[in-house]
Amino acid sequence: MEAVAKLRNYPTSPRKMRLLADLIRGQRVDLVLAELEHNPKHSSVPLRKLVLSAINNWKQANEGGDETGLIVKTIYVDGGRTLKRMRPAPQGRGYRVRKRSNHVTLIVDVKAEEAPKKVKAAPKKAAAPKKTKETKNA
Repeated sequence: MEAVAKLRNYPTSPRKMRLLADLIRGQRVDLVLAELEHNPKHSSVPLRKLVLSAINNWKQANEGGDETGLIVKTIYVDGGRTLKRMRPAPQGRGYRVRKRSNHVTLIVDVKAEEAPKKVKAAPKKAAAPKKTKETKNA
């Protein structure tokens, strides 16, 4: 069963956060935590906390199961609200500064091979007879 964690209105641009999101998408959780811990970008700290939160959410949903097989199944970064500020410019003008923020949604789940598979018996259909040149002309 998958678990979701969300980070809302984090004050950095979505473009910068997507660089880290692309780095960890599809990776195992233990490798993600190690990589984010040593990443120099300032957005790696809240993203690491978000991964830890998703792991804890998964543990609570699965009665403290083993998280060694967890992977980052889905991560996406959306734009949040934009604060508009003015900066003084030459000749009495003002330039608009847009301070962007973002929303991050992270979904962790057990790897597909390790998850228990449910096999449904599909009803078998009778094969249709093959058409040959002789049957087409008839």
